Amino acid sequence: MFASVLTASILGIEVCPIQVEADVSDGLPSFTMVGFPSAQVKEAQDRVRTAFKNNGIALPPKRITVNFAPADIKKEGAGFDMPVAAALLAAADILQPELLHGIMMAGEISLNGEIHPISGILPMVIKAQEEGCRFCMVPYGNLKEGRLIRNIPVIGVKNLREMIAYLREPEKFHDDGTEEETEETAEMVDFLDIRGQESVRRAVEIAVSGFHNILLIGPPGAGKTMIARRIPTIMPDLTFEEGLELTRIYSIAGLLSAEHPFIRKRPFRSPHHTSSPLALAGGGKNPKPGEVTLAHRGVLFLDEMPEFARRSLEILRQPLEDKCIRISRVYGTYEFPANFILCAAMNPCPCGHYPDMNLCRCTAGQVVHYLGKISQPLLDRIDLCADVPSVSFEQLNGTGSGESSEEIRRRVERVQKIQQERYRGEYFRFNGELKGNQIAKYCVVDAAGRELLQKAFDRITLSARSYHRILKVARTIADMDGKEIIESQHIGEALTYRAFDKKYWN
Repeated sequence: MFASVLTASILGIEVCPIQVEADVSDGLPSFTMVGFPSAQVKEAQDRVRTAFKNNGIALPPKRITVNFAPADIKKEGAGFDMPVAAALLAAADILQPELLHGIMMAGEISLNGEIHPISGILPMVIKAQEEGCRFCMVPYGNLKEGRLIRNIPVIGVKNLREMIAYLREPEKFHDDGTEEETEETAEMVDFLDIRGQESVRRAVEIAVSGFHNILLIGPPGAGKTMIARRIPTIMPDLTFEEGLELTRIYSIAGLLSAEHPFIRKRPFRSPHHTSSPLALAGGGKNPKPGEVTLAHRGVLFLDEMPEFARRSLEILRQPLEDKCIRISRVYGTYEFPANFILCAAMNPCPCGHYPDMNLCRCTAGQVVHYLGKISQPLLDRIDLCADVPSVSFEQLNGTGSGESSEEIRRRVERVQKIQQERYRGEYFRFNGELKGNQIAKYCVVDAAGRELLQKAFDRITLSARSYHRILKVARTIADMDGKEIIESQHIGEALTYRAFDKKYWN
C-alpha cells in the first residue's frame, strides 16, 4: 500500500516542502530509502523500526521503500523521523492514508518512541500555512514556537502513541492554545551608567539614528565596551514583523528559548576575536546563519577588532555594503539577511596609550603593524570613527548624571520617523542605506557646506566611498536638527568623525 505525508527541509533560511512517500509491497523483506537522503536521514529507518518494536507495533516482513520528493534536493537533519514513521504506519495499513492528507509534520524519534524537539519549526509552520495545510504536528518541546503563528492549528506530541492517537482523532486536540507570551526578563543596562564621554554619546546617537557603522578608538578602560553594550537600549523596539523575522532566523539556528520563543529585543552579538570566518559569515554543508545574520536588525560588536583574523574581518565587506551575505555551495547559492549596525572597538596601539608618548611603550613599527591589521577598504565602510578618551577622576566621582537611554531613544525614534517619511515607497528606510544616485537625490547640501566639502576632499584625500559616507552622516545630523537642507555645520561635524581615523592611520 502507498501513503505520503508532507514535511519540509530548510535550505539556508528558505523552506522547501518535501513529500515523504512510503510503499509496503510484496517481496523479500527490505527497507530502502531513496530521494537523495543524507547519512543522517538514512539512520531514521533504524530509529523508526526500533521505536515501533518498543511500542508494540509490528511492521509486516515485506519490501519497504521510502522516497523523499523532490529527489534533487539533499535532505539533511533528524526532523524526517516523524513523517517517515507516519507514512510507514499508513502504508502498513495501521493508519488510514487519508488521515495524512493536508498535514505537515517534523520531529526526531528516539528508540523508545519519544519525540524530541528540532530546530526550524517556525518557518515550517509558516510554509504549512502558505501551502494550505489543515494543521501541523510538531514535537511538544516546539509547541510554543509553532503556535506563534495563530492562523493554523499546531499540535504538539510527546511520543509515538500520542502521534497515532492525534492522527486518528485530530478534532479532539484542535484547541487554540493561545497562551499569553510573557516577556523574558533580562539584565537592564542604561546610558545613565556612563560617566562623561559626551562626545562618544553624541556619535553613538548619530550612528543609531541613521543606522550607521561606528568605530570606537581609545585606551583600555575608557568605557568602549560599556558604551557598546548599551546601544540596543536606545534603538526603537522591534515591530511584530521584525520580531517574527528574527525569530525565524534564530529558529533555524536552533537558538530559541523553549519558554520564550518570540524575540522581542534587538540582538546584540559579540563574537570572540578567535571566531573563524565560518562562524561570522555562516555556512557548513547545509549552510546555517552566522554572527552577521544573527545580528540582523541589531548590533554586531567586535571588541579588540585588530585581534580578529584578517580573513574574518574582510568577510564583513559584502554584508556591510549589501546588507545581506551570499554563500555559494555545490548545491546552490544561499542568501542570508545581514542588516546590522557594526560597532567595533580597538586600542590605538598594542599597549593602548598611543599617541601619548609619556605612557605609550610601543615602537613606531609596532603601532604601524597593529593599525595595519585593519584594511583601508574596511575602514571606508565604517561611517563614524569616535575617539574615546580616558575618564577623569572628577567625571567618575561627579554628582551629575547624563541622559538615560529612554531620553535618547525618544530622540532616535523621532529622527527615524523623519527618514521613514522621506523614503516612503523606497526599498530602504535609513540614511545609512543610501547608495549611488540616491545620495545625490536626498543629500542636498547648501553652498557653504559644498565649499567645506571640497576643501576637505582636497586636504584629507578622501576616497569616493568615504565622501559618500560623510554625506550620509551629515544627512542624519541635519535630520537631528530638523533641517531638510544639509548645512556647513552638519558637514563639519560629519568630517570630525572621519578625522579621527586619519589621525591614527596616517
